[in-house]
Amino acid sequence: MTDQPAADPQAANPTPEQMMQTASERITALEAELSEMKDRWMRSEAENANIRARARKDVDDTRQYAVQKFAADVVEAAENLRRGIASLPQGDHLPEIVIKVREGLEGVERSFLGTLERNGIKGEDPVGQPFDPNLHQAMAEQETEAHKPGTVIQAWSSAWTLNGRLLKPAMVVVAKAPAPELTAPRG
Repeated sequence: MTDQPAADPQAANPTPEQMMQTASERITALEAELSEMKDRWMRSEAENANIRARARKDVDDTRQYAVQKFAADVVEAAENLRRGIASLPQGDHLPEIVIKVREGLEGVERSFLGTLERNGIKGEDPVGQPFDPNLHQAMAEQETEAHKPGTVIQAWSSAWTLNGRLLKPAMVVVAKAPAPELTAPRG
């Protein structure tokens, strides 16, 4: 006969207690694995939901702001139309043709601005509003007692937005307090 180690008689025939212990250990291991997999799945689902939400926001932003360069160019045309109308003489003493041209151009401007607004492009006249560096670009300051310091007193152009996002800031003159008068020393 060959010399082989004798098989463990208990390994071949485990006792009911050993079988319960082994089964309990296996159940515990499987429950831990299940818990880990469930946690991974929940994290994965949350990440997928975040990715979908970001993608939806990106698509919405792209849809809303894809025309931003075009909108900026159109705004320039609207400002040029306003400058053209402003350059026409005003008054009742003018020839009828000048009055009719002015009225016609003002009608075109109203229609044009309405079309822009329906498409999310808005112009805002900042005169009388507090200076807002997010919407206005200060071109100059002017000393005045007639207006509160920091108030826009003149606008060279309007502020333009596309769906709430700034396209072009207003070019403005801002009020500042007059410098205190210095008196000459008496001597």
